[in-house]
Amino acid sequence: MNLEKIIQHLQKLTGPVIHVEGTLRPQELSICGVSENSKYIQEKFLFAALPGLSTDGRDYIEEAIQKGAHIILTTDDFNADKLLNKYQNIVFIKTQNPRHVFSIFSAIFHGAQPQNIVAVTGTNGKTSTVRFTQQLWEKIGLKAASLGTLGLNAPTPVSAESQQHPTLTTPEVTQLHHQLAGIKKTGVEYIAMEASSHGLSQYRLDGLHIKAAAFTNLSHDHLDYHGSFENYFQAKRRLLSEVLSVDGTAVLNADSKYFLPLKETCEKRKIRVISFGFKGDDILIKKMTPHQDGISCTVSFFGKAHDFIFPLIGNFQLMNALTAFALVYASLDDPTKYEDKLIDSLSSLKPIRGRLEKAGSLINEAQVFVDYAHTPEALEYALTALRAHCQGKLHLVFGCGGNRDHEKRPIMGKVAEKFADKIIVTDDNPRFEDGQNIRKQILSACQKALEIADRRQAIWQGLSRLEKDDFLLIAGKGHEPGQIIGDVTYPFDDVSEAKKAIKSIADAPISYGE
Repeated sequence: MNLEKIIQHLQKLTGPVIHVEGTLRPQELSICGVSENSKYIQEKFLFAALPGLSTDGRDYIEEAIQKGAHIILTTDDFNADKLLNKYQNIVFIKTQNPRHVFSIFSAIFHGAQPQNIVAVTGTNGKTSTVRFTQQLWEKIGLKAASLGTLGLNAPTPVSAESQQHPTLTTPEVTQLHHQLAGIKKTGVEYIAMEASSHGLSQYRLDGLHIKAAAFTNLSHDHLDYHGSFENYFQAKRRLLSEVLSVDGTAVLNADSKYFLPLKETCEKRKIRVISFGFKGDDILIKKMTPHQDGISCTVSFFGKAHDFIFPLIGNFQLMNALTAFALVYASLDDPTKYEDKLIDSLSSLKPIRGRLEKAGSLINEAQVFVDYAHTPEALEYALTALRAHCQGKLHLVFGCGGNRDHEKRPIMGKVAEKFADKIIVTDDNPRFEDGQNIRKQILSACQKALEIADRRQAIWQGLSRLEKDDFLLIAGKGHEPGQIIGDVTYPFDDVSEAKKAIKSIADAPISYGE
């Protein structure tokens, strides 16, 4: 692909100020690949030298050149004179916001992406919502995929490079476009993806044509990265204020205190809004009655009330499902054609891995659940959701991750103290922190908790204390297959450990979760 054509196309789309330095002219250069990681650079690649928090891509420019990069995209304040004198056949593209430019650049280079992309942001609920969205598309006969914390889930295998599970909720730019191009080639035109605050603040989604975007909720998280709650909110809001296509649809939680400012953001861009929740204008929850295995609901969809049984535990799960319904509705050219079938499909949604996932039951009808809840609000959601279904006592095993936001630890301890009956505080992913110090910060606001450092022992102890009709929530790690201690990830799965513990208890277990 010719560099000059890409630059012309990019300036038409975004209008960024771009400076080209070097003896070669853009029309003389072709691009065979792009990457923001110098490890993957090959001959005739473009290398995006992007400054970051822990590493600075500008420090690897010469390494990339030696590997074959002949085009370097970087910041407009980088002095390239020495490198241009040393290496004759290279060109520097400089701009004020190279991350934004690189995302657009990558989209142009890769070209192919599904026609119907929907994105979900918010502190909690992203993973469940994108997976529910995929399920609903499939239930009306459409080939669909989802992308996020649980990886790429597609109906047909794609290339090995595209199928790799991302290490980030929102993949880095190059990997993201490899994945989208890969699933496009398999005939998938519908994909739901998670939009993390990190990904939005780093402009990773800026090259996508997003047809619908949802904002689920906002609570305390990632302040170690964003610095303040306001910065965190603004990062999330970028999905609606800048990334969502002007002809797209915003799906907003009407029960959130951020609903009105987000709605105003959309109105300024003349973007259509679908609101949902107990205060929703378009999708209104009129009645919810929890029972042992689900929720009996009455919901008004665009003015028409429907009764149905939601098959999963937790009112927040219903909220996620309604968000998914609205995203699917917004993605269709003729949604009224599928409306009744979509509503019926809400009664047959399947649980999501590590999201209030039932690990099993004891013979005394005590039940064990695993959830990814690792923020104060998510923990409160999970506990209050289970409380509505629990006829006995509500037990909790949880911890907090190391080298992450310290402020939320006592807040989570306070939530546990308020909403759980019996609590065990244990290690989550200590990483390079002393687990004892993490637990101490949680326990400062959670006086009634028992402290057990070893997570496996904590889970087994939590199960041994269950009496008739009690519920146990194992929170924090959800789907994660390992526990990170130092720089080593040890195999560890909460659901598997819970199942093992259930089997070890005398006269146990009659049934197990799916």
